Amino acid sequence: MDVRTIYAEPAALDLERGREIVARWPQAEVVEVASANRIDAVHNDEQNVQRWVRVKTEVLALGVRKTMTARVNGRSADWIAPSASNGCAMACAYCYVPRHKGYANPITVYANIEQMIGYLGRHIVRQGPKTEPNQCDPQAWVYDLGENSDASVDAMVSDNVLDLVVAFRNWPTAKASFATKQVNRDLLDYDPQGRTRVRFSVMPERTAKLLDIRTSPVSERIAAVNDFLEAGYEVHLNLSPVVVHEEWLADWTELLAQLNDSLSPAAKAQAQAEVIFLTHNQGLHEVNLGWHPQAENLLWRPDIQEFKTSQNGMRNVRYRAAWKSVWKQRLLDLMTEQTPWLTVRYAF
Repeated sequence: MDVRTIYAEPAALDLERGREIVARWPQAEVVEVASANRIDAVHNDEQNVQRWVRVKTEVLALGVRKTMTARVNGRSADWIAPSASNGCAMACAYCYVPRHKGYANPITVYANIEQMIGYLGRHIVRQGPKTEPNQCDPQAWVYDLGENSDASVDAMVSDNVLDLVVAFRNWPTAKASFATKQVNRDLLDYDPQGRTRVRFSVMPERTAKLLDIRTSPVSERIAAVNDFLEAGYEVHLNLSPVVVHEEWLADWTELLAQLNDSLSPAAKAQAQAEVIFLTHNQGLHEVNLGWHPQAENLLWRPDIQEFKTSQNGMRNVRYRAAWKSVWKQRLLDLMTEQTPWLTVRYAF
């Protein structure tokens, strides 16, 4: 990142974490704004589509999280924690977060981390011990820290992620979790003591080179699994998104073989996976055409997709239900054959 402009809420600049973030880029211009989540010069400027990646490189937003809620999830985690950030410096072409952001999606980081940690601590106490195991975890309440961001990248911007990992060490009935496509080896020094789960997202390398822009190579993510386990993390895998094309199953065969060859016996013994097929969005499709149209040749496939209106009214596309059911089973069968050690927590 080469941050040149920091759009900041005044309340964030009054907090220690906000001042620390500004000090990391002393050359950056600080522009005060009423809301870090709705900046006209960033989110509402159509010209920014042509600067999609550059905006992520040069712009940072700094705010204060005003709403503290933990939402029920039940898939990756029991609860979605109040996020310490929103947006990302990476540029995955299928990411769902930009659907809500307009014409740019840089990182927005929230400076009131102490309030977030205090809220989480009280929420965890209210839950009491987990008395019945579920697909999220047999013993601990799992809190997803990065639904709208990538914590490995956030850790390059501030100490929010470190503070959260340290906090979860002291909550014996809970566990943090986040998915990532970035190998940030600074996290190896955080000493999570088994209370944080990292989910490395992987897909076939050929697909990732087209869609996973500014991320760590898939081979590097796979190679990091053993190291993160040794550093005290629980390490799972996200097989996502599964993007269907004419040679998709052959590509996944190659990827599963790579996992089989690379992971240590200890990593395999504790590994579990989520399998998530692509869901795309009409608005994001139109934005992507302005900065990365090649990706849409793979993501936008009306011949095999159908529209579905989401709960928030967005017009999404997903693979046609009958075909997706067949394709999902084919991938699960392939995993049973090639990686029988990899327990699938859920697939959709």
